[in-house]
Amino acid sequence: MCYGTFRSPRPGGHPCGNAYRALRSAGHDPQVIKSYGLGLLPDALNQTSGRRRVKELTGNSWVPALELDDGEVVDGSKAIVEWARTHPAPSATAEAAAS
Repeated sequence: MCYGTFRSPRPGGHPCGNAYRALRSAGHDPQVIKSYGLGLLPDALNQTSGRRRVKELTGNSWVPALELDDGEVVDGSKAIVEWARTHPAPSATAEAAAS
């Protein structure tokens, strides 16, 4: 993710913040690696460790990207939001069943 885990006045919200909040709402505690820069910039100008890692994982410099414990990668905020919706954390599932 970039540094944008905060709420944003941007229409539709900030993509990284949307992905982060979806993961948290699903009971996950994601490790956030802040990736400074801007995805549309050439690679030579996006040489932060976070952007380099995203490029290795996805083939592009756009964030957010979610790397799962098994190495699977979910690329993009909409895909991460959908993944979080369909993959609640085990503790979140247990709490919902107990209610």
